[in-house]
Amino acid sequence: MRRGAIPGSSGSIRPLRLFGDPALHAACEDVTDFGAPLTRLIEDMFATMYAARGVGLAANQIGLPLRVFVYDCPDDDDQRHIGHLINPRLAGTGDLAIRGPEGCLSLPGLEAATARSDHAVVEGLRSDGSVARVEGTGFFARCLQHECDHLDGTVYADRLGGLRRRALLRAIRRTSWAGRSGA
Repeated sequence: MRRGAIPGSSGSIRPLRLFGDPALHAACEDVTDFGAPLTRLIEDMFATMYAARGVGLAANQIGLPLRVFVYDCPDDDDQRHIGHLINPRLAGTGDLAIRGPEGCLSLPGLEAATARSDHAVVEGLRSDGSVARVEGTGFFARCLQHECDHLDGTVYADRLGGLRRRALLRAIRRTSWAGRSGA
Protein backbone atom coordinates (compact mmCIF):
# COMPACT_ATOMS: atom_id res chain seq x y z
CA MET A 1 0.00 0.00 0.00
CA ARG A 2 1.07 3.52 -0.67
CA ARG A 3 2.56 5.24 2.37
CA GLY A 4 0.12 7.69 3.93
CA ALA A 5 -2.90 6.27 2.10
CA ILE A 6 -6.03 5.81 4.17
CA PRO A 7 -6.63 2.05 4.37
CA GLY A 8 -9.72 1.03 2.42
CA SER A 9 -10.19 4.42 0.76
CA SER A 10 -9.64 2.96 -2.69
CA GLY A 11 -11.13 -0.47 -1.99
CA SER A 12 -14.36 -2.14 -2.99
CA ILE A 13 -16.76 -3.67 -0.51
CA ARG A 14 -17.03 -7.43 -0.96
CA PRO A 15 -19.79 -9.74 0.31
CA LEU A 16 -19.12 -11.37 3.66
CA ARG A 17 -19.34 -15.13 4.15
CA LEU A 18 -21.61 -16.04 7.04
CA PHE A 19 -21.45 -18.76 9.67
CA GLY A 20 -22.07 -22.14 8.07
CA ASP A 21 -20.18 -21.30 4.87
CA PRO A 22 -17.52 -23.99 4.26
CA ALA A 23 -14.96 -21.25 3.43
CA LEU A 24 -14.90 -20.30 7.12
CA HIS A 25 -13.98 -23.82 8.22
CA ALA A 26 -11.08 -24.53 5.86
CA ALA A 27 -7.46 -23.64 6.54
CA CYS A 28 -6.13 -20.90 4.27
CA GLU A 29 -3.11 -21.16 1.99
CA ASP A 30 0.05 -19.07 2.22
CA VAL A 31 0.30 -16.07 -0.09
CA THR A 32 3.07 -16.46 -2.68
CA ASP A 33 2.33 -13.53 -5.02
CA PHE A 34 3.09 -10.12 -3.53
CA GLY A 35 2.05 -8.09 -6.56
CA ALA A 36 -0.71 -5.59 -7.28
CA PRO A 37 -3.59 -8.09 -6.78
CA LEU A 38 -2.51 -8.53 -3.14
CA THR A 39 -2.46 -4.77 -2.60
CA ARG A 40 -5.95 -4.54 -4.13
CA LEU A 41 -7.18 -7.37 -1.90
CA ILE A 42 -5.92 -5.59 1.22
CA GLU A 43 -7.65 -2.37 0.16
CA ASP A 44 -10.89 -4.27 -0.49
CA MET A 45 -10.62 -6.01 2.89
CA PHE A 46 -10.22 -2.68 4.71
CA ALA A 47 -13.20 -1.23 2.81
CA THR A 48 -15.30 -4.29 3.63
CA MET A 49 -14.28 -4.29 7.30
CA TYR A 50 -15.08 -0.58 7.69
CA ALA A 51 -18.43 -0.93 5.89
CA ALA A 52 -19.39 -3.74 8.29
CA ARG A 53 -18.09 -1.75 11.29
CA GLY A 54 -15.60 -4.41 12.29
CA VAL A 55 -12.15 -4.30 13.87
CA GLY A 56 -10.62 -7.17 11.89
CA LEU A 57 -11.26 -9.22 8.76
CA ALA A 58 -9.67 -12.38 7.38
CA ALA A 59 -9.55 -13.15 3.65
CA ASN A 60 -11.68 -16.30 3.97
CA GLN A 61 -14.50 -14.13 5.34
CA ILE A 62 -14.81 -12.77 1.81
CA GLY A 63 -14.33 -16.20 0.27
CA LEU A 64 -10.60 -16.17 -0.50
CA PRO A 65 -8.61 -19.00 1.12
CA LEU A 66 -5.48 -16.90 1.63
CA ARG A 67 -3.54 -16.21 4.83
CA VAL A 68 -4.25 -12.46 4.97
CA PHE A 69 -5.98 -10.35 7.58
CA VAL A 70 -6.48 -6.64 8.21
CA TYR A 71 -7.22 -4.84 11.45
CA ASP A 72 -8.13 -1.46 12.89
CA CYS A 73 -8.52 -2.27 16.54
CA PRO A 74 -8.02 -0.51 19.85
CA ASP A 75 -6.31 -2.09 22.81
CA ASP A 76 -7.60 -1.74 26.37
CA ASP A 77 -5.83 1.63 26.68
CA ASP A 78 -7.71 2.94 23.60
CA GLN A 79 -4.54 2.96 21.50
CA ARG A 80 -5.58 2.28 17.90
CA HIS A 81 -3.69 -0.37 15.91
CA ILE A 82 -4.10 -0.38 12.12
CA GLY A 83 -2.44 -2.79 9.73
CA HIS A 84 -2.43 -6.01 7.82
CA LEU A 85 -0.53 -9.29 8.00
CA ILE A 86 0.29 -11.78 5.27
CA ASN A 87 0.97 -15.43 6.17
CA PRO A 88 0.62 -14.67 9.89
CA ARG A 89 1.34 -17.22 12.57
CA LEU A 90 0.51 -16.86 16.24
CA ALA A 91 4.03 -16.85 17.72
CA GLY A 92 3.03 -16.66 21.36
CA THR A 93 0.41 -15.85 23.93
CA GLY A 94 0.49 -14.90 27.56
CA ASP A 95 -0.44 -17.17 30.44
CA LEU A 96 -3.44 -15.10 31.53
CA ALA A 97 -6.67 -16.11 29.77
CA ILE A 98 -9.66 -13.81 30.06
CA ARG A 99 -13.21 -14.71 29.13
CA GLY A 100 -14.76 -11.74 27.39
CA PRO A 101 -17.40 -10.84 24.81
CA GLU A 102 -16.42 -11.75 21.28
CA GLY A 103 -18.25 -11.12 18.04
CA CYS A 104 -17.52 -11.72 14.38
CA LEU A 105 -18.51 -10.13 11.09
CA SER A 106 -19.46 -13.64 9.91
CA LEU A 107 -21.92 -13.96 12.82
CA PRO A 108 -23.49 -10.49 12.61
CA GLY A 109 -25.25 -9.19 15.69
CA LEU A 110 -24.11 -12.01 17.98
CA GLU A 111 -21.43 -12.40 20.59
CA ALA A 112 -20.45 -14.87 23.27
CA ALA A 113 -18.04 -14.92 26.19
CA THR A 114 -14.90 -16.53 24.80
CA ALA A 115 -11.62 -17.24 26.58
CA ARG A 116 -8.55 -15.64 24.98
CA SER A 117 -5.07 -14.83 26.17
CA ASP A 118 -4.59 -11.23 27.31
CA HIS A 119 -1.35 -11.01 25.31
CA ALA A 120 -0.55 -12.17 21.78
CA VAL A 121 2.39 -12.01 19.39
CA VAL A 122 1.83 -12.59 15.68
CA GLU A 123 4.58 -12.84 13.08
CA GLY A 124 4.09 -12.55 9.35
CA LEU A 125 4.80 -10.29 6.41
CA ARG A 126 3.63 -6.95 5.02
CA SER A 127 2.35 -6.58 1.46
CA ASP A 128 5.85 -5.59 0.30
CA GLY A 129 7.27 -8.86 1.67
CA SER A 130 8.99 -7.28 4.68
CA VAL A 131 8.90 -9.13 7.98
CA ALA A 132 6.36 -7.96 10.55
CA ARG A 133 5.87 -8.74 14.22
CA VAL A 134 2.74 -7.43 15.92
CA GLU A 135 2.22 -7.60 19.66
CA GLY A 136 -1.04 -6.84 21.39
CA THR A 137 -2.69 -6.82 24.78
CA GLY A 138 -6.29 -6.81 25.91
CA PHE A 139 -8.90 -6.35 23.19
CA PHE A 140 -6.23 -6.07 20.48
CA ALA A 141 -4.71 -9.41 21.60
CA ARG A 142 -8.21 -10.92 21.31
CA CYS A 143 -8.49 -9.52 17.77
CA LEU A 144 -5.12 -10.94 16.70
CA GLN A 145 -5.99 -14.40 18.02
CA HIS A 146 -9.48 -14.25 16.46
CA GLU A 147 -8.10 -13.41 12.99
CA CYS A 148 -5.36 -16.06 13.19
CA ASP A 149 -8.08 -18.58 14.10
CA HIS A 150 -10.04 -17.60 10.98
CA LEU A 151 -7.05 -18.38 8.78
CA ASP A 152 -6.81 -21.82 10.38
CA GLY A 153 -10.51 -22.48 9.64
CA THR A 154 -11.80 -21.77 13.15
CA VAL A 155 -14.54 -19.34 14.16
CA TYR A 156 -15.02 -18.29 17.77
CA ALA A 157 -18.13 -20.47 18.04
CA ASP A 158 -15.82 -23.48 17.63
CA ARG A 159 -14.01 -22.46 20.83
CA LEU A 160 -17.17 -22.57 22.92
CA GLY A 161 -18.41 -25.59 24.76
CA GLY A 162 -21.45 -26.70 26.68
CA LEU A 163 -24.12 -24.15 27.48
CA ARG A 164 -22.33 -21.24 25.79
CA ARG A 165 -22.09 -23.11 22.49
CA ARG A 166 -25.69 -24.32 22.62
CA ALA A 167 -26.93 -20.80 23.43
CA LEU A 168 -24.98 -19.30 20.53
CA LEU A 169 -26.19 -21.96 18.08
CA ARG A 170 -29.80 -21.29 19.19
CA ALA A 171 -29.25 -17.57 18.67
CA ILE A 172 -27.83 -18.23 15.19
CA ARG A 173 -30.93 -20.25 14.24
CA ARG A 174 -33.10 -17.25 15.20
CA THR A 175 -31.23 -14.75 13.00
CA SER A 176 -32.47 -13.52 9.65
CA TRP A 177 -29.21 -14.66 8.04
CA ALA A 178 -29.13 -18.27 9.32
CA GLY A 179 -28.45 -20.68 6.49
CA ARG A 180 -27.16 -18.03 4.07
CA SER A 181 -23.50 -18.23 3.08
CA GLY A 182 -23.14 -14.62 2.00
CA ALA A 183 -21.70 -15.75 -1.33
